[in-house]
Amino acid sequence: MKNRVLFYLFFVLNFISCGVSKSIHHVPEISQYSLEIPEVDKVNDSTFSFKQNYLTKNKQQVWELYIHGNPLQLGYNNGALTQNLMQNQEAIFFSKVEGFVPSKFKQKLLNGFLKWYNRKMYLNVREDYQTEIYGLSQYSSDKYNFIAPKYLRSLYLHGAHDIGHAMQDLAMVGCSSLAVWNENTEDGDLLIGRNFDFYVGDDFAKNKLVEFVEPENGIPYMSVSWPGMIGVVSGMNKEGITVTINAGKSKIPMTAKTPISLVTREILQFAKNIDEAIAIAKKRKVFVSESILVGSATDKSAVIIEVSPDNFGVFKVENSSQVVCTNHFQSEAYKDDERNQKQIVESHSEYRYEKLQELLNESPKLNPEKMASILRDKSGLKGEKIGYGNEKALNQLLAHHAVIFSPEKRLVWVSSNPYQLGEFVCYNLSKIFSDERLKTGEFATSNLNIAKDSFVDSQEFKNYEEFKKLSSQFDENKILSDEFINHYQTLNPDFWLVYYQAGKYYFNQKDYQKAKIEFEKALTKEITTIPDKKNVEKYLKKTLRKLK
Repeated sequence: MKNRVLFYLFFVLNFISCGVSKSIHHVPEISQYSLEIPEVDKVNDSTFSFKQNYLTKNKQQVWELYIHGNPLQLGYNNGALTQNLMQNQEAIFFSKVEGFVPSKFKQKLLNGFLKWYNRKMYLNVREDYQTEIYGLSQYSSDKYNFIAPKYLRSLYLHGAHDIGHAMQDLAMVGCSSLAVWNENTEDGDLLIGRNFDFYVGDDFAKNKLVEFVEPENGIPYMSVSWPGMIGVVSGMNKEGITVTINAGKSKIPMTAKTPISLVTREILQFAKNIDEAIAIAKKRKVFVSESILVGSATDKSAVIIEVSPDNFGVFKVENSSQVVCTNHFQSEAYKDDERNQKQIVESHSEYRYEKLQELLNESPKLNPEKMASILRDKSGLKGEKIGYGNEKALNQLLAHHAVIFSPEKRLVWVSSNPYQLGEFVCYNLSKIFSDERLKTGEFATSNLNIAKDSFVDSQEFKNYEEFKKLSSQFDENKILSDEFINHYQTLNPDFWLVYYQAGKYYFNQKDYQKAKIEFEKALTKEITTIPDKKNVEKYLKKTLRKLK
């Protein structure tokens, strides 16, 4: 065992030293760009400005940012205005990493591995985006310089979605998106909805940021993400092109390449139609598998671009005016892909796909309010109660954000906390990227907002929030009373996990009779994935053997 550990360390350290030096010392060439160091005017605790660049928090507690300029100026303007938010976001993210890897020695190994893993990322990121990230990074915290210099750390963080996806392939982000047009909408216009179920904790999702970016070159666009991010996970440009990303099943790659959020950023900044979006995606080397749902006002339709390190496909629906996207590929290019087939069979992706189809059949002509209702749906197939937080639901009660796009009208609705339950705030890009916004100083078109979900005021929601807090008690090797466990289960009685957690607790306490009852209860519920179900069955078999 000792020899194996020594060999592993030798192997890792050799990895780290090979080819890393150049990437660690790389910085983009910035001398070609003019720069005015921003002097931020603090209007109040939630409003900051620098010339026409602006950051404010709306009454729904969503931050709104407007920036313009060349790549270097964009980065500086972004960093100067969002500095406190960005540093807070960085602290939340790295505290999560410390929680997963508490050992200082293992953290050091992880840091070394990430430097080696990301050694080729800068070769695959556009120079102007590197320059923008460089400007942004000047406002990062000094606290985490031990991980990597500010610029490299900011670059790495743009690949966090991809790296987490690659290294924790089993812990898939379960996003759902859909597009409808023609006979499937009330007015015949293209309408797109998406849930971005990327969860790094409630604190990470608190400071949602809606960015309105007017680059020196390219098309103005809006994006929904978090402070410190120039990539796009959900966004629309002034030409009516929209992008949303959904993770697919991916093999673990040997090196990082282009972060998917920078591919979608490039699409928004430079594409005016679907063909141009496909051409941009096709020329970039990615390192994970991802579906990019692209909507287009010009084409008045939507397609799914499916990218992976070794393959590329485009899914266009035939004889239909709707397209649905969860977390598996649908194009001909992936027809025989074994990983994709396994994803369909074993994960919750196909279940959510069928749920979306079911809801579309029930609501044949959508409008923004009906789209919001679909994105907020918490039930299983045929309305079955499957427990709150079940990843088979479209609304898993963990979404970072939900977005609705009306590309032809240049309207977008962005959810406010909690999850996608709060009020959807409406933005009109035609007004925002015009003199009209400068006159009013307001971003939102509030008269078109979509009301919050009544569920947020219900006892069930309060119970769910308590359930989330109490779930951590099972991971701390505490002695729990039967009363505590019964109360915990009443908070979310339709969710298989509350019985599985109790079963594991009783199993570890050697109370096998109670463990058996709990595992059997869990198996009567809608379990999230096939591997999860097999795990419950395995525990039940072990319990039955103990009872013999």
